[in-house]
Amino acid sequence: MTEVTFYHLTETSVDDALPGLVGKALERGWRVTIQTENDDAVEAFDALLWSFDTVSFLPHGRDGDAAEATHPVFVTSTQDNPNESAMRFVINRSVLPADLKPFERVALMFDGQDMDVVADARDKWKQLKASGHTLAYWKQTPEGRWEKAA
Repeated sequence: MTEVTFYHLTETSVDDALPGLVGKALERGWRVTIQTENDDAVEAFDALLWSFDTVSFLPHGRDGDAAEATHPVFVTSTQDNPNESAMRFVINRSVLPADLKPFERVALMFDGQDMDVVADARDKWKQLKASGHTLAYWKQTPEGRWEKAA
């Protein structure tokens, strides 16, 4: 079964935390898909991945780009896996893909300040646990680092 990791953001935003986690997945040799809630969020993450650091960027494609399969990171608002990624980030209340088998790991990142988003993450935890997936829960320390809590 696919390993599913929950990242509960309490100290930083998704924009601050996502690039570092994507970079770590790429270091492992994984292709990455970032699944957002809608097309506006695809645009925002596209801009973020080009500009989050003044000296580097994360090479990526997005919905509507040509040669989808060639991108090491792909940003989408769909459940598709156009670049055959091993790692998928599902942001906030995005709907999980129906089939998680193609992924080695799925990471759900959610805003701990939005109680509706937190409730959605809890529901996903229960659903995935009942489906037999290996689950892990990471929360942020006051310094913004990740600490495994379950």
